[in-house]
Amino acid sequence: MDIQAKIQALAEELAGTGVRIVAVSKTKPLEDIEQAYAAGARAFGENKVQELTDKHEHMPTLPDLEWHYIGHLQSNKVKYMASFVHLIHGVDRPKILKEINKQAAKHERVQDCLLQIHIAQEESKFGFSYEEAEAFLKSPELGEMAHIRILGFMGMATHTPDQAQIRQEFRGLKQFSDRMKKEIQSSQVELQELSMGMSGDYKIAVEEGSTMIRVGSSIFGARHY
Repeated sequence: MDIQAKIQALAEELAGTGVRIVAVSKTKPLEDIEQAYAAGARAFGENKVQELTDKHEHMPTLPDLEWHYIGHLQSNKVKYMASFVHLIHGVDRPKILKEINKQAAKHERVQDCLLQIHIAQEESKFGFSYEEAEAFLKSPELGEMAHIRILGFMGMATHTPDQAQIRQEFRGLKQFSDRMKKEIQSSQVELQELSMGMSGDYKIAVEEGSTMIRVGSSIFGARHY
């Protein structure tokens, strides 16, 4: 199947769920992104700031195309994408949010972000603990960041064949999100998105309440490094 056929098949599979596809285009050429766009994809995910800015610069102007940053973010890289990035998925510590706020202010925009929650049983994954995320969302510190809006959470499940474990991790994040929605009333916190699920586990994520899946190889095939 080609890129367009894969996207159409995925869209049909998700019809009626309200789940959005973030096409993970890292390492893929602009031609592949244009093909995916032609098939209806609008959100594209990159995990390296340099590659993201290069693609943004050289991509033909396409209406309503969104660039999503899905990788681990370093403070010194925020400024390069601050003028155009649509949603930052993997914000894993307050220090990064301070820098995002500072750079967004320079461009007179409010930057939408997701807090990455560490839900996996793997030390290599990044993210807030549930306790840290709750404390931050309720802190005066967030109130001082006028150029930040928290739209929800992102989580990466453990890389394991144990589907019950994956399901439990996604379910825990959905339950946390639902509780925070009830407890937090703030113009800066609009918890509407749950970015859960990748090519290998998105079906479980959708069943457990994901609103956004990050899918690369299922659309573009294997990555080229």
